[in-house]
Amino acid sequence: MTRPSFDAQREQLQRGHFIRVVNYHSTPRGARAELASELAGFARDYAPVTLDDLDRLFETGTWHKDKPGVIPVFYEGYRNSVTVAAPLCDELGLTGWFPIATSFVDCDPEHQEAFARAHWISLVEEDTKGGRIAMNWDEVAEISKRHVVFPHTAHHEGFDGVFSDADLEREVVESKRQLEAVTGQEAPAFVWLHGSSYGQSPRHDQVVRDAGYRYQFANTMIHRIN
Repeated sequence: MTRPSFDAQREQLQRGHFIRVVNYHSTPRGARAELASELAGFARDYAPVTLDDLDRLFETGTWHKDKPGVIPVFYEGYRNSVTVAAPLCDELGLTGWFPIATSFVDCDPEHQEAFARAHWISLVEEDTKGGRIAMNWDEVAEISKRHVVFPHTAHHEGFDGVFSDADLEREVVESKRQLEAVTGQEAPAFVWLHGSSYGQSPRHDQVVRDAGYRYQFANTMIHRIN
């Protein structure tokens, strides 16, 4: 797509032709009412964004809906993303985007709290009351039917902690293969821990490109990379 001028970007923003990305992590049942109210406000003021919608925006350079878009992003792969966040999105007609740390889902429930604490996955009190903290693979497959599921590395890693070829294969490539095998569909996007931008490391960028991702989510933008 041709890079728009600043004036064109300003005009698009003034016309509401933009996408707002809102990030969430654990969404405990105890805070369900608060989350429901917030998501309801987004559903009222914004349009849902499917993968096809995002592709169309990058292909044409123009947002095609009457309202600006919103992407609620629910990180890590918490079980409450399935029991709380996804059902609320379903009720409100929103498309949720779920970046999954695949090794968190793979982890034995008995060890998930320890895994989370060792891998920068924040826990609230409700998460530690016993039982499974992460969603399971059946739940990943189920939410992928209505929402967008993609890798957040395997072990919740930042690019600055992934050095060897084996590490890159595991965190970037194998996590994609695993999600695609479970869901039966493309994992179109990737995101590092800390939301690091595309363009900070040519080596890491190359692995992301070669893996076949179309998008990289970052703290300040969504990068179209393929």
